[in-house]
Amino acid sequence: MTQSINLPKLDDFLQELATIQQQSSKRVAILGSRHVPLTHQHLIELLSYALALAGNRIITSGATGTNFAVIRGAMRADPNLLTVILPQSLSRQPAESRDQLENVIHLIEHSESDQLSLAEASASCNQEIITKCQQLICFAYHDSQTLLQTCNDAEEQRKVVTLFYFD
Repeated sequence: MTQSINLPKLDDFLQELATIQQQSSKRVAILGSRHVPLTHQHLIELLSYALALAGNRIITSGATGTNFAVIRGAMRADPNLLTVILPQSLSRQPAESRDQLENVIHLIEHSESDQLSLAEASASCNQEIITKCQQLICFAYHDSQTLLQTCNDAEEQRKVVTLFYFD
């Protein structure tokens, strides 16, 4: 009995293994839901803080919930290692996020998406984020369609994807 090896799957596995074992800094995107319990926000902040302390570049978007916690953690560790890519202009962000975002050194706004719905702008923004990262960590609910699609797209681009569900 012969056994066949699916080479694209093997290549994906080897690439993922190499990324996980990589000792040098990585570009890690962390995205997630706006609706996050406070205890989870603290854990996400600690994760972001630890990743930045280890020298990893952190990429996220600007919003309340998960992204707010990511920004807080990375800013505490090393503000130069944080890049925030907004789906729309800074003025379109919630007031509670704007104060924090104004202190971000590497902030990219997409004012050209101001006329789009937030869902459309976020989907486009997430695509940009995953093209810039090597690894995606995502915190979502089972019905978080935009985030789940982002994870699928990242996997198709052969990124290492870690998905945590809140529910």
